[in-house]
Amino acid sequence: MRLLVVEDEEDLVDALRVGLVRAGYAVDVAYDAPSAHEKLQVNTYDLVLLDLNLPGGDGFQLCRGVRAAGKGVRIIMVTARDRLDDRVRGLDEGADDYLVKPFAFPELLARVRALLRRDTGGGTSVLEVGGLRIDTARLEVSLDGRSLALTPKEYGVLHYLMTRPGHVVSTEELLEHVWDEHADPFTSTVRVTVGNLRRKLQEDGLIETVISRGYRLKEPT
Repeated sequence: MRLLVVEDEEDLVDALRVGLVRAGYAVDVAYDAPSAHEKLQVNTYDLVLLDLNLPGGDGFQLCRGVRAAGKGVRIIMVTARDRLDDRVRGLDEGADDYLVKPFAFPELLARVRALLRRDTGGGTSVLEVGGLRIDTARLEVSLDGRSLALTPKEYGVLHYLMTRPGHVVSTEELLEHVWDEHADPFTSTVRVTVGNLRRKLQEDGLIETVISRGYRLKEPT
């Protein structure tokens, strides 16, 4: 899944980026409100971590603009503003969650996972399709009980396909949700990643190529 971190504290941004990438997410960063607005217009995100005190604007205004534009992206406000009226206003402006700084990173990850599960219909941190199993809390992947060691991008592609079994997912959609803004859309990176994933799965036909359309995870029969 692809996240946007909107935060002007560089040390915090660096820490969040490292932790979120290790957890399997693609991460873009905006250090001020105008650049955040621009990235939200251009890119597709699954979730935004949004500070309130930003150069060039504030998080409340940005959140309100996102909701007015009809974007369904999940938003967690992450801020040092801990007053009750700020928390209430944040949720009323359209945020899905509100987390006060300082926070424990495992709690932030748990909140991210909980919100993203709402969009995939999952009630727990475990995804299962046939013999495939992903524990998103522990970043563990297995097939028929056999543990799989995947790279972050292989994990991201498999996770995205598992949330949409039987549906054709285009290369462009995978780039939007699994890679960050620095990915070159004209490279073969998605095809290579899918090929490597297939070899690790050791299952012919589990990930099907739909010519000229994309890829599909075969549903169990």
